[in-house]
Amino acid sequence: MNVVPCLAWVKRGVAERNPHKVELDKQDLKKVIQATREELDELEDEYDPEDEEVQAAGGHRKIKEEVEDTSQKTKKKKKAKKRKHEEEKEDEEVEDEDIVSKYGLDDYDDEGDEDALISGVGGLSFYASNEEDPYVTVPKDVDSDEEDFEIKPMDNLVLAGRAHKDHCFLEVYVYNETLGNLFVHHDYLLSSFPLAVEWLSFSPTDSSTGNYAAVATMEPVIEIWNLDVVDCLEPAAVLGSKQVKKKKKRPGAAQSHTESVLDLSWNSVVGNVLASASADNTIALWDLAEQKVVTSIRQHTDKVQAIQWHPREAQTLLSGGFDQTARVYDCRSPEENHKTWEVQGEVEKVLWNNQSPVNFFVTTDQGIIYYMDIRHDSKPVFTLSAHSEAVTGICLSSATRGLLVTTSSDKMMKVWDMESGKPSLVLERNLKMSELYCVDSCPDAPFVFAFGGEKEMKVWDIRESATVRKHFHSRMSATLQAECKGDDKDLPDELEEDMIAMATPDMAADDEEEEMMKELGETTGGQGKKKKKKKKKKQKKGILEY
Repeated sequence: MNVVPCLAWVKRGVAERNPHKVELDKQDLKKVIQATREELDELEDEYDPEDEEVQAAGGHRKIKEEVEDTSQKTKKKKKAKKRKHEEEKEDEEVEDEDIVSKYGLDDYDDEGDEDALISGVGGLSFYASNEEDPYVTVPKDVDSDEEDFEIKPMDNLVLAGRAHKDHCFLEVYVYNETLGNLFVHHDYLLSSFPLAVEWLSFSPTDSSTGNYAAVATMEPVIEIWNLDVVDCLEPAAVLGSKQVKKKKKRPGAAQSHTESVLDLSWNSVVGNVLASASADNTIALWDLAEQKVVTSIRQHTDKVQAIQWHPREAQTLLSGGFDQTARVYDCRSPEENHKTWEVQGEVEKVLWNNQSPVNFFVTTDQGIIYYMDIRHDSKPVFTLSAHSEAVTGICLSSATRGLLVTTSSDKMMKVWDMESGKPSLVLERNLKMSELYCVDSCPDAPFVFAFGGEKEMKVWDIRESATVRKHFHSRMSATLQAECKGDDKDLPDELEEDMIAMATPDMAADDEEEEMMKELGETTGGQGKKKKKKKKKKQKKGILEY
């Protein structure tokens, strides 16, 4: 298994230029060991040897006699070994003393006379480094690893949850639109399969502004990672608990989730509020400053698959669930003030129209997109049969009016125009990623989108399609129009395939490449072995993949 089920963008200028690297001291290491011991102790406590039935008492007596006999033999061997070790140690000590006295190692670390050293080189001056020496004018070569580690002002981050074999990660990519660079900067090891990732600027530890990612997994908890710290062993905060307590609470009481968290949405207007949707049929509203649930919403009768806060109204929340309904809440009193719309099929995604605050989209597992108006709770504005299978991803361009992109488990990506109020298909493309699971738009580049699917993640500037350039040309900024001037044709299929091949392969492809190189080395007498190149892709505009 190697999939990218969720991803999210981070806008430019948010991340620290040089992220901090974690260096464990003795106290931190002691805490990690202590926490691991406690987990092992809990597992030991759960094991009860009395539960195992003994079939024959005679068997026990025989085992006991064998153990006692073995124990006596072991004691004798240990005594003999100890005597031999003491004798060898005495011989080594005598030999060590002779070596120390012979070569004068007692004075080995003593510093010599610095004046004698300086006078022996004709009065030459010494400098601590080349930077301090005025006669060294050749600039220092910047190591490529150090250069890549630095996050530049024009870099975006892409957060991608990945499940590869038995391990799950949150990968942090660096994407530069101008250079076309896309590479993994660092990653974090997750506790379980990632289902949703959400960027937020609110620090749950000290309520300050920061650069964080909230990750929902198959566990009933939410992990919050500090993206400006690399090599972390654990998240900055964990919301909820894996130890689910089955206690009855009074109706309406706020409580953390008891099953998998399926989706997340951060309230950008009120920064300390995070909403989570769960397979336990509830929505939880978290106060990040207190790291606890303040409100639980229980209107859905089945799993809550998708949620999203309104982009402008801090109190308005949209949700969709397996009960084939979409709901909008006034979170000041969500149980009393909410509206419901019925759809055909289980809801996959929900999305507010950021250019029309009274409208929202709902996608289903039947491949249908519903466009709703919150002022009317009877019929949708329109219904669109967009894909032949579930619509797994939907997003609007960050700046271009009416530009809508959808993805599906039917392996197709589609670009739509919504400006007239009714959708029209502009482009349909198979990205060669098998099933597609998610899509998100770059906040700083209106035509750049990231896609997650089986085995890989791709970033694509859809202006590479001549159809897209021509259709949306009038809605582009003057800068973007100038970039597209003179480009009247699509990127050739051959060139596009070359670009995909040039991009760094995924982990499964790495394994295949290693096998091929081994076979080649055997047939050519070892000449086929080559040095593995750094995972980095450089190509101006186009499809970049991992």
